[in-house]
Order: sequence, then structure tokens, then C-alpha cells
Amino acid sequence: MRRRGHGRPTASLFVQVLLLVGLSLIIAQAISVFLLFNLPPPVPDFYRFSEIEQALEGSPPELIDRRPLQHRIVDSRPSDDSPGETMIWARDELADDLGVPHEDIVVAKTYRLPISDRRVFRIVRDRMERAGGEGAEDRFLVAPFEIAMKRPDGRWSVVRPEPGFGLNVWQQRVLLWFLLSSLVMAPIAYLFAKRLSQPFRLFAEAAERLGRDPDAPPLAIRGSAEISVAVKAFNGMQERLRRYVQDRTAMVGAIAHDLRTPLTRLRFRIESAPEDQRAKMAADIDQMEAMVAATLGFVRDATRPGKRTRLELASLVESVCDEMAETGAAIEVQDAQKVVVFGDPVALRRLVTNLAENAIKFGGSARARVFTEDRSAIVEIADEGPGIPEAEIERVFEPFYRREPSRSRETGGIGLGLAVVRSIARAHGGDVVMANRLGGGLTARVILPI
Repeated sequence: MRRRGHGRPTASLFVQVLLLVGLSLIIAQAISVFLLFNLPPPVPDFYRFSEIEQALEGSPPELIDRRPLQHRIVDSRPSDDSPGETMIWARDELADDLGVPHEDIVVAKTYRLPISDRRVFRIVRDRMERAGGEGAEDRFLVAPFEIAMKRPDGRWSVVRPEPGFGLNVWQQRVLLWFLLSSLVMAPIAYLFAKRLSQPFRLFAEAAERLGRDPDAPPLAIRGSAEISVAVKAFNGMQERLRRYVQDRTAMVGAIAHDLRTPLTRLRFRIESAPEDQRAKMAADIDQMEAMVAATLGFVRDATRPGKRTRLELASLVESVCDEMAETGAAIEVQDAQKVVVFGDPVALRRLVTNLAENAIKFGGSARARVFTEDRSAIVEIADEGPGIPEAEIERVFEPFYRREPSRSRETGGIGLGLAVVRSIARAHGGDVVMANRLGGGLTARVILPI
């Protein structure tokens, strides 16, 4: 047994499943015992000898409360099922009543009674007495059966009860009881199933939260003993992943920071270089310093995530576009559906700004949209530029990747803008994709969970 955080013991998953199965078996057996001792036995259709004899002679009686007797004539003698002593007695009685030789009566088919219970015979006799009054005939056969009698022309008269279709009254009553018992068990089974499945739902939520925020708090330890062990392992894995990411990020930041010292020394040393080479060397050093600065900024943002809160995404996009339009950029918001997301306002503003600047830089103008789709918030920023070859659409999200010549030094950019965009989107549980539009232009599509 394990204990919850507030001290109550929690049974293991094995014990809970065993308890559910055991409880179901006990209730099922209790219902069966109740039915056995309280429901009356099924009463099969019974037929007096006089009714069978009348049918063998070709005139089946009209019956209301029982299945009618079928009469047919066949050319060959039906096969004998080797009846027992009781059916031999019935054959002899029928032969004596009909005045035919015993061998001219054939018990073609007999079956065991549906239920062996003396109450059946008492009920049958009571019904016969009520139907026929005092002195009523007490000789009868219980369906199903098949009796044949040889006719004077050599053919055979065969009589049997008409086959029944569907469930009889007793079967319907038993089925109703089982349906009612299933309804009684359904809430109990639901509560057990919900209790057993809840820890797995918490695991799924924790895994999804880990994908959005590696610094999310650890999963609370609760549930069965097996679940508690799994939760501890999950929390340990989350902590190791967090330390791994932090260590690698810190290492990249340290390398970028340390590169500044040799770059500074190189800048002083190129003063003695020939004039025709000095400008090119200075440009290379400037580019390297810009890459170092961008890398340090990227690492700083990754290691210091901002506080997340509920924010209205359309207002954020409109604010970014308005600020850029005031500086003369050709950008507009065509459609801005109000949608609330949970995220870091500073990071999301940087995401929208990077995409908008990228669209204006390489497309000349930009159009923004905000809407919802499949329970997700969508931000689309489209431009009128030349687009990107399909083979390079994913590569543009790689750090320091720049397409030539459109993304050369002259146009500016280190190659971290789109990498930052995807990093922010995925840190919020979403993603960003690029797609070329028919007729020209590129659309950046950001998907964020609502």
C-alpha cells in the first residue's frame, strides 16, 4: 500500500482491478441466485393425448394459449429416435386410443425438457384441471416432440408443435432482469473506470505541458502504487531534461561570450594589415560579432522565460502592425478575430515582429490575419515576395541559415529570426510553418493552442 500526499492509503492498481472484477462476479452470482429462487420456472407448451390424436387423424384442434399443432403427410416412415420408457408408454397409449398397431406409431423426435423441475408438472396439471374441469385428462406430452402414425394408404401423418420464434415470456423476463442488473452495475463500473483512468489522463496532461514549458512544476504524486512509481520516474526524467537543456544552452552562451575576446584582438591586429584587405577583414569581424550578439540574445531569452498570462492575441498582432506601419512599413491587418491564449506576451510579440519584418524585408509588404481553427489560434502573415523553393522551406528555420542572394549580408540578418520564431511557438505548445501561395508570395502560419 502507498499513501497519498494527505496520508490516506491507496491500493495498488492490481488490487483495484481485482476488486472490480470480484465485485462484478459477486453481483452477477447474487442476481443468478435471486432469479433461481424467485422466478417461476419456464412452463413449456403441453398437449393432451386427445389433442395429439385429433391432429394425427388430420383435424388439429384450435389452440389459443399454446402454439398450434402442425400436421403434414409424408411418403416414407420417419426415423425412430429410440425413445425412452416414458415415450414408449406414450406411443403405446396413443396406439391403443387410435386402434392401430403399436408399430404404426413412431416417436420420430423427442427432446429433453427445457428445465427439470417438478413445479413444471404441477403447474401443467393445474392448468389442465382449470381448462377441463374435474376428471380432466392427465395424459400429456411437453413440447417439443414429433409423432407419426401410419395411414391406411401407406403414407404417414406427422404431428409436431409449430416452431416458436423469438423469446418466450420466461426468457424475456430473465433478459429484463439482466438488463436491469447491468444498469445497476453501470454507475459502479463507471466510477471504477474513472478512478483507474484518471492517473493516465494526468500523465498525458503532464507530458503535453512538458512540451510547452520544460520548467513546468513536477507532477503531483497520487494514485495507486504503480502510478506513484511511474510519476516519480516521470518527474525524474523531466528534471534531467531540464538540466540537460540548461547545460547545453549555458555552454553555447559561454562559447559565444568567450568569442568576443579573440574578436576584439583581431580587430586591433587588422590595423596593421594592408588597406585593400582591411575592409574585408573588418566586415567579417563585424558579421561574427553580430552573430555572437544574436546568439547571446537567443540564449538569454531561452534561459529566462517570461511570465505567462492570458492575453488577447488579435490585439497583440494589431499593436505590432500599427507600430511598424507608423515607421512607413507596408503592413495591414485584414482580419483579427478575438481569441485568448495563455503565453508570454514579450516572447509572442517578438514572434509576430520577426515574422512581420521578414515578410516586409523580402516581400515588400505584409498582410496579417488572426482566426481560430480546430480549437487552435492561427496567426498568418503573408507577403508578395518570390517565395521559397519547396526543398528549402524547412531549412529556413535552422539557426544561421540564410538563402543567397536574397538573404545576404547586404539585406541584413544573421539567420536566427525564424529559428527564434519556431522556438517560441513550440515553447507555447504550437508550431510555425511556411507555405508558398498560388500566384506568388509566402505565408507564415503560426498555430497556438487556445
